[in-house]
Amino acid sequence: MPPINDSKDLLYIVISISVLIFTIFSCWALYYLARILQQMFKVIKETRARLNKFDELVKMITEKIEHSTAYLPLIGQGIKKLVELIKNRSEKKKRSKKAEQN
Repeated sequence: MPPINDSKDLLYIVISISVLIFTIFSCWALYYLARILQQMFKVIKETRARLNKFDELVKMITEKIEHSTAYLPLIGQGIKKLVELIKNRSEKKKRSKKAEQN
């Protein structure tokens, strides 16, 4: 340790110690800031991946709906024929019951 002859020497020692402590604190703060940014980038990357998966899911669902709408007229015609068949059967049963009663 250098000899302290007057207050000016003491002032320089205190200033140098303060600068050293400030430098250490600044390095520590920069390190933690870099770690926080790194974690934030990871979270953003994961969020983008999840949003891309969700977007793909929505596209897949819309494609399936679009493809299934092509079959809706056929399904409607099939249901219409089924209703007609049921109606005809019920009419036949009514006619046979009336014929039996007469």
